[in-house]
Amino acid sequence: MLRLARAALFAAVGAEVLLVVLVASGVSLPGAVLATAETLALAVLGLETVTVLRLYRAARRDGLSRRGAARAAYERLVPVQVRRIMGFDVRGMVSVALWLARRRHGVPPGAVPVPYFSAQAPALLVFLGAMVVELFVVEVVLRSLGAPVAVRTVLVVLDAYAILVALAVIASCVTRPHVVSAAEVRVRSGAFFDLRIPRDRVAAVRRIRGHAERGTVRVADDVLTVAVSSQANLLLELTAPVTAVRPLGATCEVRTVRCFADDPVAALDAFTRTAPARDGAPERTV
Repeated sequence: MLRLARAALFAAVGAEVLLVVLVASGVSLPGAVLATAETLALAVLGLETVTVLRLYRAARRDGLSRRGAARAAYERLVPVQVRRIMGFDVRGMVSVALWLARRRHGVPPGAVPVPYFSAQAPALLVFLGAMVVELFVVEVVLRSLGAPVAVRTVLVVLDAYAILVALAVIASCVTRPHVVSAAEVRVRSGAFFDLRIPRDRVAAVRRIRGHAERGTVRVADDVLTVAVSSQANLLLELTAPVTAVRPLGATCEVRTVRCFADDPVAALDAFTRTAPARDGAPERTV
């Protein structure tokens, strides 16, 4: 029943989006089609309600609180990949607010932020500028062709949302730097990845030169690479494995972390300045 509820939910959302676009575009749909669509939507809503109630009751029987049972039911109904994508959107919008307020996320007193945005700034800003230009060009072209207002509105809204997403990506990279403190090291990639490493597990930190990295977050054997513009210039060797959660929810154990910092020398100094007195500074190789 859970699989059926998931499949019905995704199918209903897609169908509703398509229906709204068609109606907004001025397409005249037969009354029977609209009635059937709404009937199916109500049926899917009923199926989802029954499924959530069954999951909730099962969680309550397992001893969870009401809030815990509701959360468990939600997590079982909605796949982890979908939840992660929704989380990207939320963290991206929060990052935009932090960017406007000139604040950073997750940098407590005494911790040192390690930025990594500069290497990808030109490409992201050019991409954002192209999207803004596209928004106005599409509107001008559609007006000249006499396209219906509803069609133009839909496209403008979609383009505006795409621009907002691009801004969120930029803002998340600016406001969510790597963080080095006496308690932990956070290796991040915007709103998409966040690995927290206890400081006592960092055995050594040194500079490297990687200029042909594949992907942004990649794991090969027990080596995690968090690259920026196909580059990595810092390597962290760990005394014991840590669990990393990939952007779409898959987990893996890693013993070596490779990442990028705008200023790797300053990043190494941050490790030295924040090293716990009992452990001493980790090994450095510049």
